[in-house]
Amino acid sequence: MKLHPNLVQAVISSLQDVFADNQYADKVIERVLKSNPRWGARDRAFIAENVYEIVRWYRLLYEVSGGEPKEEADWWRMFGTWQILQGNALPDWKEFKGLDPKAILAARKKAGSVLKIRESIPDWLDERGRKELQATWEPLLHALNEQAPLVIRANTLKMTPIALQQLLKAEGVDTEALDDAGLRVLQRKNLFSTESFRQGYFEVQDFASQQVAPFLRVEPGMRVIDACAGGGGKTLHLASLMQNKGRLIAMDTEGWKLDELKRRARRAGVDILDVRPIDTTKVIKRLEGSADRLLLDVPCSGTGVLRRNPDAKWKLDIPFIERVRETQREILRSYSRMLKPGGLMVYATCSIFPSENEQQVEDFLREQNGKFELVQSRHLLPQEFGYDGFYMALIVKGEE
Repeated sequence: MKLHPNLVQAVISSLQDVFADNQYADKVIERVLKSNPRWGARDRAFIAENVYEIVRWYRLLYEVSGGEPKEEADWWRMFGTWQILQGNALPDWKEFKGLDPKAILAARKKAGSVLKIRESIPDWLDERGRKELQATWEPLLHALNEQAPLVIRANTLKMTPIALQQLLKAEGVDTEALDDAGLRVLQRKNLFSTESFRQGYFEVQDFASQQVAPFLRVEPGMRVIDACAGGGGKTLHLASLMQNKGRLIAMDTEGWKLDELKRRARRAGVDILDVRPIDTTKVIKRLEGSADRLLLDVPCSGTGVLRRNPDAKWKLDIPFIERVRETQREILRSYSRMLKPGGLMVYATCSIFPSENEQQVEDFLREQNGKFELVQSRHLLPQEFGYDGFYMALIVKGEE
């Protein structure tokens, strides 16, 4: 694609917002794309893809292009470096003067010998990954830099996966069937503009995330609590597995996320939902011993979804991970009281680190002195599974 100054400037401005102003890439791109309605689909794709990829390869790019950007001219230099590494010729613009493709390619070759530069991560993350994951770290890290596939989940309350495939094909969206209700979208499309989405026939949800709700072994008629529901992707999946029968309580400490969930639930045709913000400890206490099934999809480092959110690796740090680990411990201790004797709960994260996963579960079980028991656990690693990184543990509460 021929470079146009206004599109490149949009990329440059977006990168400055992400790094200099510490904004989230997805929100920045959403705002930038709305700022110019005259941009077509190719223009929008160019902006989004270049922003995400430069964010993903930020360290590699500044290592081979002369240092971290401080001024706008430095961001132009980084953009030009990215184009050279992609094999694209640069136009004769003043912003690209002094960029030597041979020198950049030679620097790229030299950088390939250093894992943290080659895979473009901060020093602390490389140290932590080596410590916790050892030989698994390098292939896992490489997988986390691949572009995430686009996957949807058929809403089986309204539509079978096969019928959804046919409807989407008629709307110009080709898909590949995965297990259960998952469909992999074969070309990048604006799925939210389709009639199938407006009718609530599907939700955008990574295939690894789709494994969590079935792991809880819910059945129609049960009383199920999703205690860290967020925007509700897994909540809606639970509702479909329950065949819209029983009671599904969605909880979160952030009420605005639950407002979004209510909107999504209306579109999906879910009417067994009871939404409860966690604004005091009394909310948990009132539900003590009441749930047949309990989902704890806890806050985490999000390291399993770095290829989907590449800017997170530049925003994360060790103090944040330590704080989130304490939150995980507290959620396990206090929220698990909502489970009935004999009931099942799932502890889940989208983290790749054992310190947030099996170590948390082991510590919890040891503290509980036999009141809870691990039934099964599952690791979904991007280099093996092909989708996001997830961990889930199925735990049973003993009969009293």
